[in-house]
Amino acid sequence: MAEIVYPPVIWTALAAFKLLDLKFHIEGSERVPRSGGAVMVSNHVSYLDFIFAGFAARPAGRLVRFMAKKEVFANPVAGPLMRGMHHIPVDRSAGAGAFDAAVRALKSGEIVGNFAEATISRSFTVKDIKSGPIRMAAEAGVPLIPVALWGGQRLWTKGRPRRLTQRHVPITILIGEPIRPEPGDDIGALTTELRRRMAELLDRAQRDYPETPQGVWWQPAHLGGTAPTPEEAAALDAAAKKPRRSTA
Repeated sequence: MAEIVYPPVIWTALAAFKLLDLKFHIEGSERVPRSGGAVMVSNHVSYLDFIFAGFAARPAGRLVRFMAKKEVFANPVAGPLMRGMHHIPVDRSAGAGAFDAAVRALKSGEIVGNFAEATISRSFTVKDIKSGPIRMAAEAGVPLIPVALWGGQRLWTKGRPRRLTQRHVPITILIGEPIRPEPGDDIGALTTELRRRMAELLDRAQRDYPETPQGVWWQPAHLGGTAPTPEEAAALDAAAKKPRRSTA
């Protein structure tokens, strides 16, 4: 397919990274296949994770087609870009269409990016994940690649002001060993294993991060930060879903 939009978006992002002097640390890029389909599954801590997860595939010369909620495609600015980069819209009330589109992309040799937690983790730990990526990889006969992202939450995350002009922020991207699900495998067991691997990668990214101050909002509670615990984060998410009562 013609790539008219994606390359300029990448060049713009690279120029911004250089201007901001973001400090990237990437491990495991050799695990991203240079050809053929694959599902890349990442944790989700930032609104910029699409950019950083896509950056993980750049050393392999690959472009990632991300699955994103359909509302993003309806945005007058983001929508044309998302469609131009051939990302995959997801209607959460009817996910079969997106699943089928992702499998077709995988079978045609694309890398499909998925955030299996579905939403940003306010606790900066790995939430429960969906089984969709496992099922897609099994049906398409492609590997599943776990990824951990850390650092992007300092620039822009849920419930915090954007700090997109902050300079010198370290960004860690860890790519784990592939999982190769097959039809007939225990999907529940593989989903548990995928979450375990993602959590291990994220924990290593957090513990090895070059800046580890105590008492900051962008650190998880179990490492001395003031981010919500997983239980507190779940309560915040539940409260955000409740419809607001009209005052009229």
